[in-house]
Amino acid sequence: MAFARISKRRIRKRSMIREPDIVVVLDDRLPKVVNVLSGLRDGGYVLVNTGSIDVAKNLSSGGKYRVYVVNATKIALDLNLVLAGWPLVNTAILGALAKILEFPLRSVEEAIIEYLGEEKGKVNALAAKRAYEEVKLIE
Repeated sequence: MAFARISKRRIRKRSMIREPDIVVVLDDRLPKVVNVLSGLRDGGYVLVNTGSIDVAKNLSSGGKYRVYVVNATKIALDLNLVLAGWPLVNTAILGALAKILEFPLRSVEEAIIEYLGEEKGKVNALAAKRAYEEVKLIE
């Protein structure tokens, strides 16, 4: 479990987030063992890394929040973003979040390249772009 606060203003609060606006599930097996939606605010978003729409449909709420899916694992594997046998899904997830939250893709790509450098940044920016284009709302 990890937490992030995002704001245009300075964030001074540093603690667990008990009522998130967004929940990101990096492993689609997790909802079988943990209530990943605990505390999610009405009108919030759920982003699930999965290749199975059924996993996301099991999280549907009758409109209390919006559920999105993206196969970040496949994107990472396709682009050979793997470390010690594990697909690195973080930049793909970042791209999907950018789409959901209506952030400009170009800003995300530039930030990735700036942070990781030109060589590693380009392939990671491509992962973000693919996820941005491939994320789907489950209705």
